Amino acid sequence: MEYDVVLVGSGFGSLTAAALLVKKGLKVCVLEQAKYPGGCSSSFKRKGYYFETGATTLVGLDHHMPLRYLLDETGTDIPSRRLEPSMQVHLPNGRTVTRYGDLDKWIKEAENAFGEKNQRPFWEHCYQISKQVWRTSLQQRSFPFSNTEDLLFSAVRVRTGQLKLIPGAFRTMEDVLRKYDLLHNKLFTQFVNEQLLITAQNYLHEVNELFGATALCYTLFGNYYIDGGLINLVNPVVEYIRRGGSEVKFGHHVQRIKAATIGYEIATNKAVFRSRFVISGIPLNNTLEIFEDGGLKNKLQKYVLPSEKLNGAFTMGLVLQKMPPPKVLHHQVHVPEGLPVIGSKSIFLSYSHPEDRSRAGAGEIVASVSTHVPHPEESLIQEKSVIEAAIIEVLDSKGLINKESIIYNQSATPGAWIFWTKRAFGAVGGYPQYRDLKPWQMKDARLDHNGAYVCGDTVYPGQGIPGVCLSGIIAAEKLAQDHL
Repeated sequence: MEYDVVLVGSGFGSLTAAALLVKKGLKVCVLEQAKYPGGCSSSFKRKGYYFETGATTLVGLDHHMPLRYLLDETGTDIPSRRLEPSMQVHLPNGRTVTRYGDLDKWIKEAENAFGEKNQRPFWEHCYQISKQVWRTSLQQRSFPFSNTEDLLFSAVRVRTGQLKLIPGAFRTMEDVLRKYDLLHNKLFTQFVNEQLLITAQNYLHEVNELFGATALCYTLFGNYYIDGGLINLVNPVVEYIRRGGSEVKFGHHVQRIKAATIGYEIATNKAVFRSRFVISGIPLNNTLEIFEDGGLKNKLQKYVLPSEKLNGAFTMGLVLQKMPPPKVLHHQVHVPEGLPVIGSKSIFLSYSHPEDRSRAGAGEIVASVSTHVPHPEESLIQEKSVIEAAIIEVLDSKGLINKESIIYNQSATPGAWIFWTKRAFGAVGGYPQYRDLKPWQMKDARLDHNGAYVCGDTVYPGQGIPGVCLSGIIAAEKLAQDHL
Protein backbone atom coordinates (compact mmCIF):
# COMPACT_ATOMS: atom_id res chain seq x y z
CA MET A 1 0.00 0.00 0.00
CA GLU A 2 1.66 3.19 -1.22
CA TYR A 3 1.05 6.71 0.11
CA ASP A 4 2.74 10.08 0.04
CA VAL A 5 2.56 10.30 3.85
CA VAL A 6 1.81 7.77 6.57
CA LEU A 7 0.98 9.17 10.01
CA VAL A 8 1.35 7.09 13.16
CA GLY A 9 -1.54 7.61 15.57
CA SER A 10 -4.69 9.69 15.15
CA GLY A 11 -4.16 12.16 17.98
CA PHE A 12 -5.13 15.73 17.19
CA GLY A 13 -1.58 16.63 16.12
CA SER A 14 -1.56 13.84 13.52
CA LEU A 15 -5.03 14.69 12.27
CA THR A 16 -4.07 18.37 11.95
CA ALA A 17 -0.96 17.54 9.92
CA ALA A 18 -2.87 15.02 7.81
CA ALA A 19 -5.66 17.48 6.98
CA LEU A 20 -3.24 20.24 5.98
CA LEU A 21 -1.23 17.85 3.79
CA VAL A 22 -4.43 16.58 2.14
CA LYS A 23 -5.20 20.20 1.31
CA LYS A 24 -1.82 20.38 -0.44
CA GLY A 25 -2.87 17.43 -2.62
CA LEU A 26 -0.96 14.62 -0.92
CA LYS A 27 -2.39 11.15 -0.41
CA VAL A 28 -2.08 10.32 3.27
CA CYS A 29 -2.92 7.41 5.53
CA VAL A 30 -3.42 7.75 9.29
CA LEU A 31 -2.81 4.52 11.23
CA GLU A 32 -4.54 4.24 14.62
CA GLN A 33 -4.22 1.27 16.98
CA ALA A 34 -7.54 1.97 18.73
CA LYS A 35 -11.10 1.69 17.41
CA TYR A 36 -11.77 5.43 17.32
CA PRO A 37 -9.77 8.56 16.44
CA GLY A 38 -8.49 11.46 18.53
CA GLY A 39 -6.08 9.91 21.04
CA CYS A 40 -6.25 11.92 24.26
CA SER A 41 -8.64 14.44 22.65
CA SER A 42 -11.60 12.19 22.02
CA SER A 43 -14.59 10.42 23.58
CA PHE A 44 -15.70 6.83 24.04
CA LYS A 45 -19.04 5.16 24.74
CA ARG A 46 -19.66 2.91 27.70
CA LYS A 47 -22.96 1.71 29.18
CA GLY A 48 -24.77 4.10 26.84
CA TYR A 49 -22.85 7.20 28.06
CA TYR A 50 -20.11 9.19 26.35
CA PHE A 51 -16.96 9.87 28.39
CA GLU A 52 -13.93 11.95 27.42
CA THR A 53 -10.71 9.97 26.94
CA GLY A 54 -8.47 12.71 28.35
CA ALA A 55 -8.87 16.40 27.62
CA THR A 56 -12.16 17.99 28.72
CA THR A 57 -11.56 21.68 27.98
CA LEU A 58 -11.38 23.29 24.55
CA VAL A 59 -9.62 26.55 23.72
CA GLY A 60 -7.90 27.71 20.55
CA LEU A 61 -10.83 28.95 18.47
CA ASP A 62 -9.97 32.64 18.86
CA HIS A 63 -8.25 34.67 16.15
CA HIS A 64 -4.46 34.09 16.08
CA MET A 65 -4.85 30.62 17.64
CA PRO A 66 -3.98 27.21 16.10
CA LEU A 67 -7.38 25.54 16.08
CA ARG A 68 -8.96 28.54 14.37
CA TYR A 69 -6.18 28.39 11.76
CA LEU A 70 -6.86 24.69 11.07
CA LEU A 71 -10.61 25.14 10.76
CA ASP A 72 -10.22 28.17 8.49
CA GLU A 73 -7.67 26.41 6.27
CA THR A 74 -9.88 23.34 5.84
CA GLY A 75 -13.25 25.12 5.84
CA THR A 76 -14.36 22.92 8.72
CA ASP A 77 -17.18 23.96 11.04
CA ILE A 78 -17.34 22.80 14.65
CA PRO A 79 -20.67 23.56 16.38
CA SER A 80 -19.76 24.61 19.91
CA ARG A 81 -21.07 26.37 23.00
CA ARG A 82 -18.99 29.18 24.46
CA LEU A 83 -18.60 28.89 28.23
CA GLU A 84 -18.64 31.91 30.53
CA PRO A 85 -17.31 31.64 33.09
CA SER A 86 -14.99 28.84 32.07
CA MET A 87 -13.94 27.51 35.48
CA GLN A 88 -14.12 27.76 39.23
CA VAL A 89 -11.23 27.00 41.58
CA HIS A 90 -11.94 25.80 45.12
CA LEU A 91 -9.08 27.06 47.30
CA PRO A 92 -7.60 25.46 50.44
CA ASN A 93 -9.15 28.17 52.65
CA GLY A 94 -12.65 27.16 51.56
CA ARG A 95 -13.13 30.08 49.17
CA THR A 96 -14.18 29.60 45.56
CA VAL A 97 -12.80 31.87 42.83
CA THR A 98 -14.39 32.14 39.42
CA ARG A 99 -12.15 32.31 36.33
CA TYR A 100 -14.04 34.91 34.30
CA GLY A 101 -13.17 35.36 30.64
CA ASP A 102 -13.12 39.14 30.96
CA LEU A 103 -9.70 40.33 32.16
CA ASP A 104 -10.93 43.20 34.33
CA LYS A 105 -13.62 41.07 35.94
CA TRP A 106 -11.09 38.32 36.66
CA ILE A 107 -8.60 40.77 38.20
CA LYS A 108 -11.27 42.05 40.59
CA GLU A 109 -12.07 38.45 41.53
CA ALA A 110 -8.37 37.73 42.12
CA GLU A 111 -7.99 40.86 44.25
CA ASN A 112 -10.91 39.79 46.43
CA ALA A 113 -9.49 36.30 46.86
CA PHE A 114 -5.76 36.95 47.20
CA GLY A 115 -5.51 40.62 48.21
CA GLU A 116 -5.23 43.70 46.02
CA LYS A 117 -1.44 43.93 46.12
CA ASN A 118 -0.07 43.74 42.56
CA GLN A 119 -2.75 41.42 41.19
CA ARG A 120 -3.64 43.88 38.42
CA PRO A 121 -0.10 44.46 37.08
CA PHE A 122 0.69 40.75 37.36
CA TRP A 123 -2.34 39.61 35.36
CA GLU A 124 -2.10 42.41 32.79
CA HIS A 125 1.54 41.43 32.25
CA CYS A 126 0.71 37.72 31.85
CA TYR A 127 -2.20 38.40 29.51
CA GLN A 128 -0.10 40.56 27.18
CA ILE A 129 2.57 37.88 27.03
CA SER A 130 0.01 35.13 26.35
CA LYS A 131 -1.52 37.06 23.44
CA GLN A 132 1.90 37.66 21.91
CA VAL A 133 2.94 34.03 22.42
CA TRP A 134 -0.07 32.77 20.45
CA ARG A 135 0.48 35.34 17.65
CA THR A 136 4.16 34.44 17.45
CA SER A 137 3.50 30.70 17.47
CA LEU A 138 1.52 30.92 14.25
CA GLN A 139 3.82 33.51 12.68
CA GLN A 140 6.98 31.50 13.42
CA ARG A 141 6.04 28.07 12.14
CA SER A 142 9.69 27.20 11.44
CA PHE A 143 10.49 27.23 15.17
CA PRO A 144 12.37 25.49 16.75
CA PHE A 145 15.11 25.80 14.13
CA SER A 146 16.96 22.76 12.83
CA ASN A 147 18.40 23.98 9.53
CA THR A 148 19.46 27.17 7.77
CA GLU A 149 16.19 27.46 5.89
CA ASP A 150 14.30 27.62 9.19
CA LEU A 151 16.42 30.59 10.22
CA LEU A 152 15.82 32.37 6.92
CA PHE A 153 12.06 31.84 7.06
CA SER A 154 11.99 33.03 10.67
CA ALA A 155 14.05 36.11 9.86
CA VAL A 156 11.53 37.08 7.16
CA ARG A 157 8.64 36.63 9.61
CA VAL A 158 10.22 38.36 12.60
CA ARG A 159 8.30 41.20 14.27
CA THR A 160 9.31 43.57 17.08
CA GLY A 161 6.83 42.02 19.50
CA GLN A 162 8.40 38.60 18.97
CA LEU A 163 11.84 39.83 20.04
CA LYS A 164 10.38 41.20 23.25
CA LEU A 165 9.42 37.66 24.24
CA ILE A 166 12.99 36.31 24.30
CA PRO A 167 13.86 37.34 27.90
CA GLY A 168 10.80 35.40 29.10
CA ALA A 169 12.50 32.16 28.11
CA PHE A 170 15.15 32.82 30.75
CA ARG A 171 12.74 33.71 33.57
CA THR A 172 10.61 31.29 35.54
CA MET A 173 7.15 32.03 36.88
CA GLU A 174 8.80 32.07 40.31
CA ASP A 175 10.88 35.04 39.06
CA VAL A 176 7.72 36.76 37.82
CA LEU A 177 5.93 36.35 41.16
CA ARG A 178 9.04 37.65 42.90
CA LYS A 179 9.10 40.69 40.60
CA TYR A 180 5.53 41.58 41.62
CA ASP A 181 6.20 40.75 45.29
CA LEU A 182 3.66 37.93 45.24
CA LEU A 183 5.94 35.03 46.11
CA HIS A 184 5.19 35.29 49.83
CA ASN A 185 1.44 35.19 49.23
CA LYS A 186 1.04 31.50 50.11
CA LEU A 187 -2.57 31.17 49.00
CA PHE A 188 -1.75 32.74 45.65
CA THR A 189 1.35 30.60 45.04
CA GLN A 190 -0.72 27.48 45.79
CA PHE A 191 -3.31 28.68 43.29
CA VAL A 192 -0.65 29.39 40.63
CA ASN A 193 1.06 26.04 41.12
CA GLU A 194 -2.09 23.99 40.72
CA GLN A 195 -3.25 26.06 37.73
CA LEU A 196 0.15 25.60 36.03
CA LEU A 197 -0.07 21.87 36.60
CA ILE A 198 -3.19 21.67 34.42
CA THR A 199 -1.52 22.93 31.24
CA ALA A 200 2.25 23.27 31.78
CA GLN A 201 2.40 20.03 33.81
CA ASN A 202 4.81 21.53 36.34
CA TYR A 203 5.24 24.17 39.06
CA LEU A 204 6.25 27.83 39.09
CA HIS A 205 9.95 27.25 39.90
CA GLU A 206 10.30 25.13 36.70
CA VAL A 207 7.92 26.71 34.18
CA ASN A 208 9.35 29.58 32.14
CA GLU A 209 7.50 32.87 31.82
CA LEU A 210 6.39 32.32 28.22
CA PHE A 211 4.71 28.99 28.85
CA GLY A 212 3.62 29.95 32.35
CA ALA A 213 1.87 33.19 31.42
CA THR A 214 0.12 31.42 28.54
CA ALA A 215 -0.91 28.54 30.81
CA LEU A 216 -2.30 30.85 33.50
CA CYS A 217 -4.29 32.91 31.00
CA TYR A 218 -6.02 30.17 29.01
CA THR A 219 -9.30 30.98 30.77
CA LEU A 220 -9.05 34.54 29.39
CA PHE A 221 -9.51 33.22 25.86
CA GLY A 222 -12.59 31.56 24.45
CA ASN A 223 -13.46 28.32 26.25
CA TYR A 224 -15.89 26.01 24.48
CA TYR A 225 -17.99 22.88 24.94
CA ILE A 226 -18.87 20.49 22.11
CA ASP A 227 -22.07 18.47 22.40
CA GLY A 228 -21.39 14.74 22.34
CA GLY A 229 -17.83 15.23 23.56
CA LEU A 230 -14.53 15.98 21.87
CA ILE A 231 -15.05 13.12 19.42
CA ASN A 232 -17.19 15.68 17.58
CA LEU A 233 -14.15 17.95 17.27
CA VAL A 234 -12.17 15.04 15.85
CA ASN A 235 -14.71 13.46 13.47
CA PRO A 236 -15.09 16.49 11.15
CA VAL A 237 -11.31 16.51 10.63
CA VAL A 238 -11.35 12.77 9.89
CA GLU A 239 -14.18 13.36 7.41
CA TYR A 240 -12.17 16.13 5.72
CA ILE A 241 -9.21 13.76 5.30
CA ARG A 242 -11.40 11.06 3.78
CA ARG A 243 -13.24 13.47 1.46
CA GLY A 244 -9.81 14.43 0.13
CA GLY A 245 -9.22 10.87 -1.04
CA SER A 246 -7.04 9.83 1.90
CA GLU A 247 -7.55 7.26 4.64
CA VAL A 248 -7.78 6.80 8.40
CA LYS A 249 -7.39 3.14 9.38
CA PHE A 250 -8.20 1.71 12.81
CA GLY A 251 -6.86 -1.37 14.60
CA HIS A 252 -3.37 -0.83 13.14
CA HIS A 253 -0.68 -0.82 15.83
CA VAL A 254 2.58 0.37 14.22
CA GLN A 255 5.40 -1.92 15.32
CA ARG A 256 8.31 -0.97 13.09
CA ILE A 257 9.44 1.82 10.75
CA LYS A 258 12.52 1.45 8.59
CA ALA A 259 14.02 3.43 5.74
CA ALA A 260 13.40 1.97 2.28
CA THR A 261 15.12 2.66 -1.04
CA ILE A 262 12.66 5.51 -1.46
CA GLY A 263 10.84 6.64 1.63
CA TYR A 264 9.81 4.35 4.49
CA GLU A 265 8.30 0.97 5.24
CA ILE A 266 5.78 0.98 8.09
CA ALA A 267 4.80 -2.40 9.54
CA THR A 268 1.71 -2.81 11.70
CA ASN A 269 0.12 -5.83 13.34
CA LYS A 270 -1.98 -6.26 10.18
CA ALA A 271 -0.11 -5.00 7.12
CA VAL A 272 2.93 -3.25 5.67
CA PHE A 273 2.63 0.27 4.27
CA ARG A 274 5.06 2.28 2.16
CA SER A 275 5.28 6.04 1.90
CA ARG A 276 7.64 8.78 0.82
CA PHE A 277 7.20 10.55 4.16
CA VAL A 278 6.21 9.52 7.66
CA ILE A 279 4.97 11.54 10.64
CA SER A 280 4.92 10.09 14.13
CA GLY A 281 2.07 11.49 16.20
CA ILE A 282 2.80 9.31 19.22
CA PRO A 283 4.97 10.31 22.22
CA LEU A 284 8.73 10.60 21.71
CA ASN A 285 9.24 7.68 24.10
CA ASN A 286 7.14 5.45 21.82
CA THR A 287 8.56 6.97 18.63
CA LEU A 288 12.05 5.98 19.79
CA GLU A 289 10.99 2.34 19.99
CA ILE A 290 9.47 1.91 16.53
CA PHE A 291 12.23 3.38 14.33
CA GLU A 292 14.94 0.89 13.33
CA ASP A 293 17.50 3.56 12.45
CA GLY A 294 20.14 3.32 15.21
CA GLY A 295 21.51 6.78 14.49
CA LEU A 296 18.06 8.32 14.81
CA LYS A 297 17.48 6.44 18.07
CA ASN A 298 20.70 7.89 19.50
CA LYS A 299 19.80 11.45 18.44
CA LEU A 300 16.27 11.15 19.76
CA GLN A 301 17.39 9.78 23.11
CA LYS A 302 18.50 13.20 24.38
CA TYR A 303 14.97 14.57 23.99
CA VAL A 304 13.18 11.70 25.71
CA LEU A 305 12.12 12.21 29.33
CA PRO A 306 12.14 9.35 31.87
CA SER A 307 9.11 8.46 33.97
CA GLU A 308 10.33 10.42 37.01
CA LYS A 309 9.97 13.63 34.96
CA LEU A 310 6.50 12.78 33.65
CA ASN A 311 2.93 12.66 34.94
CA GLY A 312 0.30 10.00 34.66
CA ALA A 313 -3.31 10.38 35.69
CA PHE A 314 -5.94 8.74 37.83
CA THR A 315 -9.27 9.33 36.11
CA MET A 316 -12.89 8.68 36.96
CA GLY A 317 -16.04 8.78 34.90
CA LEU A 318 -19.25 9.31 36.83
CA VAL A 319 -22.89 9.41 35.85
CA LEU A 320 -24.97 11.56 38.17
CA GLN A 321 -28.73 11.88 38.42
CA LYS A 322 -31.17 14.17 40.20
CA MET A 323 -28.59 16.96 40.45
CA PRO A 324 -29.25 20.65 39.82
CA PRO A 325 -27.87 21.66 36.39
CA PRO A 326 -24.29 22.95 36.94
CA LYS A 327 -23.82 26.66 36.17
CA VAL A 328 -20.04 26.20 35.69
CA LEU A 329 -18.80 23.08 33.88
CA HIS A 330 -15.13 22.97 34.93
CA HIS A 331 -13.79 22.94 38.49
CA GLN A 332 -10.39 22.58 40.11
CA VAL A 333 -10.47 21.55 43.76
CA HIS A 334 -7.39 22.00 45.96
CA VAL A 335 -6.58 19.12 48.30
CA PRO A 336 -3.77 20.57 50.46
CA GLU A 337 -3.39 17.41 52.52
CA GLY A 338 -2.92 15.36 49.33
CA LEU A 339 -4.90 12.37 48.10
CA PRO A 340 -4.06 8.93 49.57
CA VAL A 341 -1.62 6.67 47.70
CA ILE A 342 -0.75 9.20 44.95
CA GLY A 343 -0.35 12.41 47.00
CA SER A 344 -1.71 14.81 44.35
CA LYS A 345 -3.00 18.11 45.71
CA SER A 346 -5.77 19.01 43.27
CA ILE A 347 -8.66 17.38 41.44
CA PHE A 348 -10.07 18.50 38.09
CA LEU A 349 -13.80 17.98 37.48
CA SER A 350 -15.73 18.57 34.26
CA TYR A 351 -19.49 18.12 33.78
CA SER A 352 -21.35 17.49 30.56
CA HIS A 353 -23.49 20.44 29.51
CA PRO A 354 -27.00 20.16 31.04
CA GLU A 355 -28.54 20.76 27.59
CA ASP A 356 -26.40 18.09 25.90
CA ARG A 357 -28.62 15.04 25.69
CA SER A 358 -26.22 13.14 23.44
CA ARG A 359 -23.88 12.15 26.31
CA ALA A 360 -26.48 11.30 28.96
CA GLY A 361 -30.24 10.99 29.28
CA ALA A 362 -32.69 13.51 30.68
CA GLY A 363 -31.98 14.25 34.33
CA GLU A 364 -28.47 12.79 34.07
CA ILE A 365 -25.01 14.38 33.87
CA VAL A 366 -21.68 12.81 32.95
CA ALA A 367 -18.75 13.97 35.10
CA SER A 368 -15.07 13.49 34.20
CA VAL A 369 -12.60 13.56 37.10
CA SER A 370 -8.81 13.52 36.91
CA THR A 371 -5.80 14.05 39.12
CA HIS A 372 -2.05 13.85 38.51
CA VAL A 373 0.06 10.80 39.29
CA PRO A 374 3.77 11.68 39.37
CA HIS A 375 6.37 9.17 38.12
CA PRO A 376 3.73 6.85 36.65
CA GLU A 377 6.13 3.94 36.06
CA GLU A 378 6.60 3.58 39.82
CA SER A 379 2.98 4.27 40.71
CA LEU A 380 1.45 0.81 40.53
CA ILE A 381 -2.00 1.48 41.92
CA GLN A 382 -3.62 -1.68 43.22
CA GLU A 383 -6.26 -0.25 45.58
CA LYS A 384 -8.25 2.02 43.28
CA SER A 385 -11.16 2.05 45.69
CA VAL A 386 -9.15 4.01 48.29
CA ILE A 387 -8.44 6.83 45.83
CA GLU A 388 -11.98 6.74 44.44
CA ALA A 389 -13.49 7.08 47.91
CA ALA A 390 -11.21 9.99 48.80
CA ILE A 391 -12.02 11.86 45.59
CA ILE A 392 -15.76 11.35 45.98
CA GLU A 393 -15.55 12.52 49.59
CA VAL A 394 -13.75 15.73 48.58
CA LEU A 395 -16.19 16.51 45.76
CA ASP A 396 -19.17 15.74 47.97
CA SER A 397 -17.85 18.01 50.75
CA LYS A 398 -17.57 20.87 48.24
CA GLY A 399 -21.14 20.35 47.04
CA LEU A 400 -19.94 19.47 43.55
CA ILE A 401 -21.54 16.04 43.62
CA ASN A 402 -23.86 14.16 45.92
CA LYS A 403 -22.62 10.66 46.75
CA GLU A 404 -26.18 9.42 46.54
CA SER A 405 -26.54 10.77 43.01
CA ILE A 406 -23.86 8.47 41.52
CA ILE A 407 -25.45 5.76 39.39
CA TYR A 408 -22.28 4.70 37.51
CA ASN A 409 -18.59 4.93 38.33
CA GLN A 410 -15.51 3.79 36.46
CA SER A 411 -11.86 4.65 37.11
CA ALA A 412 -8.52 4.21 35.37
CA THR A 413 -4.88 4.28 36.45
CA PRO A 414 -1.67 4.86 34.43
CA GLY A 415 -1.70 1.09 33.86
CA ALA A 416 -5.03 1.40 32.08
CA TRP A 417 -3.57 4.19 29.92
CA ILE A 418 -0.75 1.86 28.89
CA PHE A 419 -3.26 -0.86 28.02
CA TRP A 420 -5.65 1.33 26.01
CA THR A 421 -3.33 3.93 24.45
CA LYS A 422 0.08 2.17 24.48
CA ARG A 423 1.63 5.44 25.72
CA ALA A 424 4.94 4.80 27.51
CA PHE A 425 4.48 4.63 31.31
CA GLY A 426 0.83 5.65 30.83
CA ALA A 427 2.06 9.27 30.79
CA VAL A 428 -0.47 11.93 29.83
CA GLY A 429 -0.63 15.69 29.43
CA GLY A 430 2.52 16.04 27.34
CA TYR A 431 6.05 16.73 28.49
CA PRO A 432 6.21 19.02 31.54
CA GLN A 433 8.04 22.32 31.22
CA TYR A 434 11.49 22.51 32.85
CA ARG A 435 13.57 25.66 33.36
CA ASP A 436 16.77 24.07 32.01
CA LEU A 437 15.02 23.29 28.70
CA LYS A 438 14.62 26.47 26.65
CA PRO A 439 12.01 26.61 23.86
CA TRP A 440 14.64 26.46 21.10
CA GLN A 441 16.14 23.32 22.70
CA MET A 442 12.91 21.35 22.44
CA LYS A 443 12.45 18.73 19.73
CA ASP A 444 11.52 20.27 16.44
CA ALA A 445 9.33 18.53 13.88
CA ARG A 446 12.15 16.86 11.93
CA LEU A 447 13.24 13.40 13.00
CA ASP A 448 15.92 12.41 10.46
CA HIS A 449 16.16 15.41 8.08
CA ASN A 450 15.16 13.07 5.27
CA GLY A 451 11.43 12.48 5.34
CA ALA A 452 10.44 11.58 8.90
CA TYR A 453 8.69 14.07 11.17
CA VAL A 454 7.04 14.15 14.58
CA CYS A 455 4.15 15.99 16.23
CA GLY A 456 1.98 15.57 19.32
CA ASP A 457 1.98 16.48 22.99
CA THR A 458 5.64 15.62 23.69
CA VAL A 459 7.18 18.01 21.16
CA TYR A 460 7.18 21.79 21.02
CA PRO A 461 4.84 23.24 22.01
CA GLY A 462 2.68 20.16 22.64
CA GLN A 463 0.49 21.28 25.57
CA GLY A 464 -3.27 20.94 25.46
CA ILE A 465 -5.37 20.83 22.31
CA PRO A 466 -4.13 24.23 20.96
CA GLY A 467 -0.50 23.21 21.45
CA VAL A 468 -0.97 19.77 19.93
CA CYS A 469 -2.81 21.33 16.99
CA LEU A 470 0.10 23.75 16.55
CA SER A 471 2.57 20.86 16.54
CA GLY A 472 0.67 19.33 13.61
CA ILE A 473 0.65 22.66 11.78
CA ILE A 474 4.43 22.91 12.23
CA ALA A 475 5.05 19.31 11.09
CA ALA A 476 3.01 19.84 7.91
CA GLU A 477 4.72 23.19 7.27
CA LYS A 478 8.24 21.78 7.64
CA LEU A 479 7.47 18.78 5.44
CA ALA A 480 6.18 21.13 2.75
CA GLN A 481 9.10 23.50 3.25
CA ASP A 482 11.60 20.65 2.83
CA HIS A 483 10.08 18.68 -0.03
CA LEU A 484 7.14 20.31 -1.84
